[in-house]
Amino acid sequence: MTGIEIGIAVLLLLIVLLALRMPIGVALIGVSFLGLWMLTSWNVAWGALGLIPYKFAANWILSSVPMFLMLGYISYHTKLTEGLFRAARAWLSVLPGGLAIAAILGSAGFAAVSGSSIACSATMGRIAVPEMLKSGYHPQLATGTVAVAGTIGALIPPSVIMILYGIVAQVPIAELFLGGISAGLLTAVGYIIVVMLRVTIDPSLAPSTDERASWATRIAVLGETWPVILIMVGIFTGLFGGLFTPTEAGAVGATLATLVAILKRTFTWERFIAAIKETVLTTGALIIIAVGASLLTRFLALSGTADFLSGAVLDSGAGPMTVLLGIVLIYLLLGMFLEPIGAMLLTLPILLPMVDGAGFDLLWFGIIVTKLLEIGMITPPIGMNVFVIKGIVGKSITTSAIFRGIWWFLIMDLILLAILVAFPRLVTFLPEIWG
Repeated sequence: MTGIEIGIAVLLLLIVLLALRMPIGVALIGVSFLGLWMLTSWNVAWGALGLIPYKFAANWILSSVPMFLMLGYISYHTKLTEGLFRAARAWLSVLPGGLAIAAILGSAGFAAVSGSSIACSATMGRIAVPEMLKSGYHPQLATGTVAVAGTIGALIPPSVIMILYGIVAQVPIAELFLGGISAGLLTAVGYIIVVMLRVTIDPSLAPSTDERASWATRIAVLGETWPVILIMVGIFTGLFGGLFTPTEAGAVGATLATLVAILKRTFTWERFIAAIKETVLTTGALIIIAVGASLLTRFLALSGTADFLSGAVLDSGAGPMTVLLGIVLIYLLLGMFLEPIGAMLLTLPILLPMVDGAGFDLLWFGIIVTKLLEIGMITPPIGMNVFVIKGIVGKSITTSAIFRGIWWFLIMDLILLAILVAFPRLVTFLPEIWG
Protein backbone atom coordinates (compact mmCIF):
# COMPACT_ATOMS: atom_id res chain seq x y z
CA MET A 1 0.00 0.00 0.00
CA THR A 2 1.14 3.52 -0.73
CA GLY A 3 1.38 6.14 1.99
CA ILE A 4 -1.79 7.85 0.75
CA GLU A 5 -3.70 4.56 0.70
CA ILE A 6 -2.60 3.86 4.27
CA GLY A 7 -3.66 7.37 5.26
CA ILE A 8 -7.14 7.00 3.75
CA ALA A 9 -7.56 3.59 5.41
CA VAL A 10 -6.54 5.00 8.79
CA LEU A 11 -9.01 7.89 8.48
CA LEU A 12 -11.82 5.48 7.61
CA LEU A 13 -10.89 3.35 10.63
CA LEU A 14 -10.99 6.46 12.79
CA ILE A 15 -14.52 7.22 11.60
CA VAL A 16 -15.61 3.66 12.44
CA LEU A 17 -14.10 3.84 15.94
CA LEU A 18 -15.79 7.17 16.64
CA ALA A 19 -19.11 5.73 15.41
CA LEU A 20 -18.61 2.90 17.92
CA ARG A 21 -18.31 5.59 20.66
CA MET A 22 -14.64 4.99 21.42
CA PRO A 23 -13.21 8.01 23.35
CA ILE A 24 -11.84 10.43 20.78
CA GLY A 25 -8.43 10.78 22.40
CA VAL A 26 -7.89 7.02 22.54
CA ALA A 27 -9.10 6.63 18.94
CA LEU A 28 -6.75 9.34 17.66
CA ILE A 29 -3.71 7.90 19.42
CA GLY A 30 -4.55 4.32 18.38
CA VAL A 31 -5.07 4.93 14.66
CA SER A 32 -2.09 7.29 14.44
CA PHE A 33 0.20 4.70 16.03
CA LEU A 34 -1.16 2.01 13.70
CA GLY A 35 -0.67 4.25 10.66
CA LEU A 36 2.91 5.12 11.59
CA TRP A 37 3.65 1.42 12.17
CA MET A 38 2.27 0.47 8.72
CA LEU A 39 4.01 3.41 7.05
CA THR A 40 7.43 2.93 8.68
CA SER A 41 8.16 0.32 11.33
CA TRP A 42 7.27 -0.75 14.86
CA ASN A 43 10.33 0.97 16.32
CA VAL A 44 9.61 4.26 14.53
CA ALA A 45 5.98 4.18 15.68
CA TRP A 46 7.03 3.60 19.29
CA GLY A 47 9.59 6.36 18.99
CA ALA A 48 6.94 8.75 17.72
CA LEU A 49 4.61 7.73 20.54
CA GLY A 50 7.29 8.79 23.01
CA LEU A 51 8.63 11.90 21.28
CA ILE A 52 5.62 13.65 19.74
CA PRO A 53 3.43 13.77 22.90
CA TYR A 54 6.42 15.07 24.86
CA LYS A 55 7.15 17.80 22.33
CA PHE A 56 3.50 18.83 22.27
CA ALA A 57 3.05 18.81 26.05
CA ALA A 58 6.32 20.74 26.48
CA ASN A 59 4.87 23.66 24.50
CA TRP A 60 5.02 26.57 26.94
CA ILE A 61 1.86 28.17 25.52
CA LEU A 62 -0.08 25.06 26.51
CA SER A 63 0.40 25.92 30.18
CA SER A 64 -2.16 28.70 29.75
CA VAL A 65 -4.95 26.13 29.27
CA PRO A 66 -5.12 24.85 32.87
CA MET A 67 -4.65 28.38 34.18
CA PHE A 68 -7.59 29.80 32.22
CA LEU A 69 -9.67 26.76 33.19
CA MET A 70 -8.75 27.36 36.81
CA LEU A 71 -9.75 31.03 36.46
CA GLY A 72 -13.20 29.98 35.26
CA TYR A 73 -13.71 27.27 37.89
CA ILE A 74 -12.61 29.51 40.77
CA SER A 75 -14.95 32.26 39.55
CA TYR A 76 -17.77 29.73 39.31
CA HIS A 77 -17.29 27.98 42.65
CA THR A 78 -16.69 31.18 44.62
CA LYS A 79 -19.77 32.84 43.07
CA LEU A 80 -17.90 35.87 41.74
CA THR A 81 -20.32 36.33 38.86
CA GLU A 82 -23.72 36.30 40.53
CA GLY A 83 -23.81 40.11 40.67
CA LEU A 84 -23.70 40.32 36.87
CA PHE A 85 -27.23 38.98 36.47
CA ARG A 86 -28.63 41.08 39.29
CA ALA A 87 -27.13 44.24 37.81
CA ALA A 88 -28.38 43.43 34.31
CA ARG A 89 -31.83 42.65 35.71
CA ALA A 90 -32.05 45.97 37.55
CA TRP A 91 -31.18 47.94 34.42
CA LEU A 92 -33.02 45.89 31.79
CA SER A 93 -36.27 44.88 33.50
CA VAL A 94 -38.16 47.58 31.55
CA LEU A 95 -37.38 45.95 28.20
CA PRO A 96 -39.49 43.21 26.59
CA GLY A 97 -37.96 39.94 27.77
CA GLY A 98 -35.72 41.89 30.16
CA LEU A 99 -34.76 38.88 32.29
CA ALA A 100 -33.74 36.88 29.22
CA ILE A 101 -31.69 39.82 27.96
CA ALA A 102 -30.10 40.09 31.40
CA ALA A 103 -29.14 36.40 31.20
CA ILE A 104 -27.48 36.99 27.81
CA LEU A 105 -25.47 39.97 29.05
CA GLY A 106 -24.62 38.13 32.26
CA SER A 107 -23.26 35.25 30.20
CA ALA A 108 -21.22 37.68 28.11
CA GLY A 109 -19.73 39.12 31.29
CA PHE A 110 -18.98 35.70 32.73
CA ALA A 111 -17.36 34.71 29.42
CA ALA A 112 -14.62 37.25 30.11
CA VAL A 113 -13.46 35.25 33.12
CA SER A 114 -14.40 31.75 32.02
CA GLY A 115 -13.48 30.65 28.48
CA SER A 116 -16.00 27.79 28.69
CA SER A 117 -19.50 27.72 27.26
CA ILE A 118 -20.52 24.89 29.60
CA ALA A 119 -19.43 26.91 32.64
CA CYS A 120 -21.40 29.92 31.33
CA SER A 121 -24.55 27.85 30.85
CA ALA A 122 -24.21 26.16 34.23
CA THR A 123 -23.66 29.43 36.08
CA MET A 124 -26.41 31.47 34.43
CA GLY A 125 -28.72 28.46 34.41
CA ARG A 126 -28.66 28.23 38.20
CA ILE A 127 -29.17 31.97 38.59
CA ALA A 128 -31.40 33.08 35.71
CA VAL A 129 -33.68 30.16 34.81
CA PRO A 130 -35.44 29.97 38.22
CA GLU A 131 -35.96 33.74 38.17
CA MET A 132 -37.47 33.68 34.68
CA LEU A 133 -39.77 30.76 35.46
CA LYS A 134 -40.91 32.45 38.68
CA SER A 135 -41.73 35.58 36.66
CA GLY A 136 -43.93 33.63 34.27
CA TYR A 137 -41.54 33.24 31.32
CA HIS A 138 -42.29 30.37 28.96
CA PRO A 139 -40.00 27.43 29.84
CA GLN A 140 -38.75 27.14 26.26
CA LEU A 141 -37.69 30.78 26.16
CA ALA A 142 -36.13 30.68 29.63
CA THR A 143 -34.08 27.51 29.13
CA GLY A 144 -33.29 28.06 25.45
CA THR A 145 -31.97 31.58 26.08
CA VAL A 146 -29.55 30.45 28.79
CA ALA A 147 -28.40 27.41 26.78
CA VAL A 148 -27.47 29.52 23.76
CA ALA A 149 -26.11 32.43 25.80
CA GLY A 150 -23.52 30.04 27.20
CA THR A 151 -21.97 29.70 23.75
CA ILE A 152 -20.65 33.25 24.08
CA GLY A 153 -18.20 31.79 26.60
CA ALA A 154 -15.89 30.43 23.91
CA LEU A 155 -15.99 33.57 21.75
CA ILE A 156 -15.23 36.35 24.21
CA PRO A 157 -11.68 35.86 25.53
CA PRO A 158 -10.16 34.11 27.31
CA SER A 159 -11.13 31.03 25.28
CA VAL A 160 -9.65 27.56 25.66
CA ILE A 161 -10.76 26.67 22.13
CA MET A 162 -8.88 29.67 20.72
CA ILE A 163 -5.75 28.79 22.69
CA LEU A 164 -5.69 25.24 21.30
CA TYR A 165 -6.47 26.49 17.79
CA GLY A 166 -3.64 29.01 18.04
CA ILE A 167 -1.18 26.28 19.07
CA VAL A 168 -2.17 23.95 16.24
CA ALA A 169 -2.53 26.61 13.51
CA GLN A 170 0.45 28.69 14.71
CA VAL A 171 -1.66 31.84 15.04
CA PRO A 172 -0.86 34.40 17.79
CA ILE A 173 -3.27 33.80 20.65
CA ALA A 174 -3.51 37.48 21.61
CA GLU A 175 -4.72 38.28 18.08
CA LEU A 176 -7.28 35.46 18.26
CA PHE A 177 -8.55 36.89 21.54
CA LEU A 178 -8.98 40.31 19.93
CA GLY A 179 -10.79 38.80 16.96
CA GLY A 180 -13.12 36.95 19.31
CA ILE A 181 -14.24 40.13 21.09
CA SER A 182 -16.17 41.51 18.12
CA ALA A 183 -17.62 38.10 17.23
CA GLY A 184 -18.73 37.53 20.82
CA LEU A 185 -20.33 40.95 21.18
CA LEU A 186 -22.05 40.57 17.80
CA THR A 187 -23.43 37.22 18.96
CA ALA A 188 -24.77 38.75 22.18
CA VAL A 189 -26.51 41.51 20.20
CA GLY A 190 -27.99 38.93 17.82
CA TYR A 191 -29.41 36.89 20.70
CA ILE A 192 -30.90 40.02 22.28
CA ILE A 193 -32.62 40.84 18.97
CA VAL A 194 -34.10 37.31 18.90
CA VAL A 195 -35.51 37.68 22.42
CA MET A 196 -37.05 41.09 21.68
CA LEU A 197 -38.55 39.88 18.40
CA ARG A 198 -40.05 36.76 19.95
CA VAL A 199 -41.53 38.63 22.91
CA THR A 200 -42.88 41.37 20.64
CA ILE A 201 -44.56 38.80 18.39
CA ASP A 202 -45.86 36.71 21.31
CA PRO A 203 -45.99 38.73 24.57
CA SER A 204 -47.16 35.65 26.49
CA LEU A 205 -43.64 34.25 26.29
CA ALA A 206 -42.41 36.87 28.76
CA PRO A 207 -45.18 38.61 30.70
CA SER A 208 -44.58 42.28 31.31
CA THR A 209 -43.81 43.25 34.86
CA ASP A 210 -44.38 46.33 36.93
CA GLU A 211 -41.01 45.78 38.56
CA ARG A 212 -38.98 48.95 38.17
CA ALA A 213 -35.75 49.30 40.05
CA SER A 214 -35.09 52.76 41.43
CA TRP A 215 -32.07 54.69 40.24
CA ALA A 216 -30.53 54.28 43.67
CA THR A 217 -30.93 50.50 43.38
CA ARG A 218 -29.50 50.48 39.87
CA ILE A 219 -26.43 52.41 40.93
CA ALA A 220 -25.98 50.29 44.04
CA VAL A 221 -26.26 46.97 42.22
CA LEU A 222 -23.46 47.99 39.84
CA GLY A 223 -21.18 47.64 42.85
CA GLU A 224 -21.84 43.89 42.81
CA THR A 225 -20.12 43.56 39.42
CA TRP A 226 -16.70 44.69 40.70
CA PRO A 227 -15.19 41.17 41.00
CA VAL A 228 -15.61 40.42 37.30
CA ILE A 229 -14.66 43.95 36.22
CA LEU A 230 -11.48 43.84 38.31
CA ILE A 231 -10.44 40.48 36.85
CA MET A 232 -11.28 41.57 33.29
CA VAL A 233 -9.35 44.83 33.59
CA GLY A 234 -6.40 43.06 35.18
CA ILE A 235 -6.17 40.43 32.44
CA PHE A 236 -6.85 42.57 29.38
CA THR A 237 -4.84 45.60 30.47
CA GLY A 238 -1.81 43.46 31.18
CA LEU A 239 -2.22 41.27 28.12
CA PHE A 240 -2.80 43.93 25.50
CA GLY A 241 -0.61 46.46 27.29
CA GLY A 242 2.38 44.15 26.96
CA LEU A 243 2.86 43.57 30.70
CA PHE A 244 2.58 39.80 30.28
CA THR A 245 2.07 37.21 27.56
CA PRO A 246 -1.10 35.22 26.81
CA THR A 247 0.60 32.27 28.50
CA GLU A 248 1.12 34.27 31.69
CA ALA A 249 -2.34 35.87 31.50
CA GLY A 250 -4.05 32.67 32.64
CA ALA A 251 -1.92 32.44 35.77
CA VAL A 252 -2.48 36.13 36.51
CA GLY A 253 -6.24 35.70 36.05
CA ALA A 254 -6.42 32.64 38.31
CA THR A 255 -4.43 34.48 40.99
CA LEU A 256 -6.66 37.55 40.68
CA ALA A 257 -9.79 35.42 40.96
CA THR A 258 -8.46 33.78 44.13
CA LEU A 259 -7.56 37.13 45.70
CA VAL A 260 -10.93 38.66 44.75
CA ALA A 261 -12.76 35.66 46.27
CA ILE A 262 -10.79 36.16 49.49
CA LEU A 263 -11.66 39.87 49.53
CA LYS A 264 -15.30 39.08 48.82
CA ARG A 265 -15.25 36.45 51.58
CA THR A 266 -16.61 33.71 49.30
CA PHE A 267 -13.33 31.76 49.31
CA THR A 268 -13.26 28.46 51.18
CA TRP A 269 -10.78 25.61 50.93
CA GLU A 270 -13.57 23.24 49.88
CA ARG A 271 -14.47 25.47 46.92
CA PHE A 272 -10.82 25.99 46.03
CA ILE A 273 -10.12 22.24 46.06
CA ALA A 274 -13.23 21.60 43.96
CA ALA A 275 -11.96 24.13 41.38
CA ILE A 276 -8.52 22.47 41.36
CA LYS A 277 -10.02 19.00 40.86
CA GLU A 278 -12.17 20.12 37.94
CA THR A 279 -9.21 21.93 36.40
CA VAL A 280 -7.02 18.81 36.61
CA LEU A 281 -9.70 16.49 35.19
CA THR A 282 -10.58 18.80 32.30
CA THR A 283 -6.94 19.52 31.48
CA GLY A 284 -6.10 15.81 31.46
CA ALA A 285 -8.94 15.03 29.05
CA LEU A 286 -7.95 17.90 26.74
CA ILE A 287 -4.27 16.92 26.72
CA ILE A 288 -5.07 13.32 25.73
CA ILE A 289 -7.17 14.54 22.79
CA ALA A 290 -4.56 17.12 21.80
CA VAL A 291 -1.74 14.55 21.92
CA GLY A 292 -3.78 12.25 19.67
CA ALA A 293 -4.38 15.11 17.23
CA SER A 294 -0.64 15.91 17.23
CA LEU A 295 0.18 12.29 16.38
CA LEU A 296 -2.44 12.30 13.62
CA THR A 297 -0.98 15.51 12.19
CA ARG A 298 2.49 13.95 12.01
CA PHE A 299 1.14 10.77 10.42
CA LEU A 300 -0.88 12.64 7.78
CA ALA A 301 2.18 14.74 6.92
CA LEU A 302 4.50 11.74 6.61
CA SER A 303 2.01 9.75 4.54
CA GLY A 304 1.20 12.70 2.27
CA THR A 305 -2.50 12.28 2.97
CA ALA A 306 -3.09 15.85 4.10
CA ASP A 307 -1.49 17.31 0.96
CA PHE A 308 -3.34 14.78 -1.20
CA LEU A 309 -6.75 15.63 0.24
CA SER A 310 -6.24 19.38 0.16
CA GLY A 311 -4.82 19.17 -3.37
CA ALA A 312 -7.74 17.05 -4.53
CA VAL A 313 -10.21 19.61 -3.23
CA LEU A 314 -8.36 22.63 -4.62
CA ASP A 315 -7.59 20.97 -7.97
CA SER A 316 -11.23 20.00 -8.42
CA GLY A 317 -11.96 23.58 -9.42
CA ALA A 318 -13.96 24.35 -6.29
CA GLY A 319 -13.76 28.03 -5.45
CA PRO A 320 -12.79 29.32 -2.00
CA MET A 321 -16.42 29.87 -1.00
CA THR A 322 -17.31 26.32 -2.04
CA VAL A 323 -14.44 24.99 0.07
CA LEU A 324 -15.59 27.10 3.01
CA LEU A 325 -19.19 25.95 2.61
CA GLY A 326 -18.01 22.35 2.71
CA ILE A 327 -16.03 23.04 5.89
CA VAL A 328 -19.06 24.71 7.49
CA LEU A 329 -21.22 21.68 6.71
CA ILE A 330 -18.57 19.35 8.14
CA TYR A 331 -18.45 21.23 11.44
CA LEU A 332 -22.24 21.54 11.67
CA LEU A 333 -22.50 17.77 11.18
CA LEU A 334 -19.72 16.93 13.64
CA GLY A 335 -21.22 19.32 16.17
CA MET A 336 -24.26 17.08 16.37
CA PHE A 337 -22.21 14.15 17.66
CA LEU A 338 -18.81 15.27 19.03
CA GLU A 339 -17.75 17.64 21.78
CA PRO A 340 -16.25 20.83 20.30
CA ILE A 341 -12.56 20.57 21.19
CA GLY A 342 -12.41 16.97 20.02
CA ALA A 343 -14.10 17.88 16.74
CA MET A 344 -11.68 20.77 16.19
CA LEU A 345 -8.50 18.82 16.93
CA LEU A 346 -9.75 15.91 14.84
CA THR A 347 -10.32 18.03 11.73
CA LEU A 348 -7.65 20.75 11.80
CA PRO A 349 -4.81 18.50 10.53
CA ILE A 350 -6.85 17.86 7.39
CA LEU A 351 -8.62 21.19 6.93
CA LEU A 352 -5.86 23.72 7.65
CA PRO A 353 -3.93 22.93 4.43
CA MET A 354 -7.16 23.38 2.47
CA VAL A 355 -7.95 26.67 4.17
CA ASP A 356 -4.44 27.99 3.65
CA GLY A 357 -4.45 26.84 0.02
CA ALA A 358 -7.78 28.58 -0.58
CA GLY A 359 -6.22 31.85 0.59
CA PHE A 360 -8.22 32.38 3.78
CA ASP A 361 -6.78 34.25 6.76
CA LEU A 362 -6.05 31.64 9.45
CA LEU A 363 -6.85 34.13 12.22
CA TRP A 364 -10.28 34.83 10.75
CA PHE A 365 -10.80 31.11 10.18
CA GLY A 366 -10.07 30.43 13.84
CA ILE A 367 -12.99 32.64 14.87
CA ILE A 368 -15.23 31.01 12.28
CA VAL A 369 -14.29 27.56 13.60
CA THR A 370 -14.96 28.68 17.18
CA LYS A 371 -18.39 29.98 16.16
CA LEU A 372 -19.19 26.73 14.34
CA LEU A 373 -18.10 24.63 17.31
CA GLU A 374 -20.30 26.66 19.63
CA ILE A 375 -23.28 26.16 17.32
CA GLY A 376 -22.63 22.45 17.83
CA MET A 377 -23.05 22.98 21.59
CA ILE A 378 -26.78 23.62 21.09
CA THR A 379 -27.67 21.34 18.15
CA PRO A 380 -29.37 17.96 18.69
CA PRO A 381 -28.88 15.15 19.45
CA ILE A 382 -25.86 15.94 21.68
CA GLY A 383 -26.15 19.69 22.39
CA MET A 384 -24.01 19.70 25.53
CA ASN A 385 -25.29 23.09 26.73
CA VAL A 386 -28.84 21.83 26.46
CA PHE A 387 -28.05 18.88 28.71
CA VAL A 388 -26.34 21.19 31.20
CA ILE A 389 -29.57 23.17 31.48
CA LYS A 390 -31.58 19.94 31.65
CA GLY A 391 -29.47 18.87 34.62
CA ILE A 392 -30.36 22.13 36.36
CA VAL A 393 -34.12 22.13 35.75
CA GLY A 394 -34.55 18.39 36.33
CA LYS A 395 -37.83 16.72 35.37
CA SER A 396 -39.83 19.96 35.36
CA ILE A 397 -38.86 20.69 31.72
CA THR A 398 -38.19 18.06 29.05
CA THR A 399 -35.05 17.94 26.93
CA SER A 400 -37.13 18.26 23.76
CA ALA A 401 -38.70 21.46 25.12
CA ILE A 402 -35.25 22.98 25.67
CA PHE A 403 -34.20 22.02 22.15
CA ARG A 404 -37.37 23.65 20.78
CA GLY A 405 -36.40 26.79 22.63
CA ILE A 406 -33.09 27.16 20.78
CA TRP A 407 -34.32 27.10 17.15
CA TRP A 408 -34.80 30.84 16.74
CA PHE A 409 -31.33 31.41 18.19
CA LEU A 410 -29.88 28.75 15.89
CA ILE A 411 -31.25 30.63 12.88
CA MET A 412 -29.66 33.82 14.23
CA ASP A 413 -26.35 31.96 14.67
CA LEU A 414 -26.37 31.01 10.99
CA ILE A 415 -27.14 34.62 10.04
CA LEU A 416 -24.27 35.84 12.24
CA LEU A 417 -21.97 33.26 10.68
CA ALA A 418 -22.89 34.53 7.21
CA ILE A 419 -22.15 38.11 8.36
CA LEU A 420 -18.69 37.10 9.66
CA VAL A 421 -17.95 35.36 6.36
CA ALA A 422 -19.20 38.28 4.25
CA PHE A 423 -17.39 40.90 6.34
CA PRO A 424 -14.14 39.34 7.62
CA ARG A 425 -12.87 42.72 8.82
CA LEU A 426 -15.38 42.48 11.66
CA VAL A 427 -12.97 39.88 13.02
CA THR A 428 -9.63 41.24 11.86
CA PHE A 429 -9.91 44.97 12.50
CA LEU A 430 -9.05 44.82 16.22
CA PRO A 431 -5.97 42.60 15.70
CA GLU A 432 -4.85 44.97 12.90
CA ILE A 433 -5.22 48.02 15.16
CA TRP A 434 -3.39 46.31 18.02
CA GLY A 435 -0.66 45.03 15.71
